[in-house]
Amino acid sequence: MAHLSTINADGSPQVTVIWIGLDGDDLVSGHMSRHLKLRNIERDPRVVLSFAAPRERGVFLNPYAVVRARATVQPSDGAWDLLNRLTKVYVAADAEYPRAKAPGYIARYSVERVGGVGPWAEKDPTRRGLAPGRERVGLAVGQVAEFGVRGRCLGGLREVIEP
Repeated sequence: MAHLSTINADGSPQVTVIWIGLDGDDLVSGHMSRHLKLRNIERDPRVVLSFAAPRERGVFLNPYAVVRARATVQPSDGAWDLLNRLTKVYVAADAEYPRAKAPGYIARYSVERVGGVGPWAEKDPTRRGLAPGRERVGLAVGQVAEFGVRGRCLGGLREVIEP
């Protein structure tokens, strides 16, 4: 799961928790309704996603990732299918998404910068996060996904989009 931060029309932040999947170098989320977060993305595509590892006793600062991205929202007949696959990751392998199958929306997050604490974070203290360069950002997203698989905070992203 991720915390998604968008920008409200008045400039204030809007934060919500979402299920997230991985599609190539992009992160994706499914939505059955046109919630405020989607309307915010349509108006201003700048978003931040954050992921935290489960707390480990004795660790001073547990790994976490902060992803700056540009998001797009598209109506999609595949939104329910994405949410159903995410249900199997986040809830249980035999669970089904509880809403009726219907069209919805898919948000796609094109990663621009990755930071936080972990192997994906920039090691040079004068820079803040991994700057664009698709190969570096793609590597970072892969590392964050692997972190999620081990830490269970991203719910096994690799299985979500690619069947």
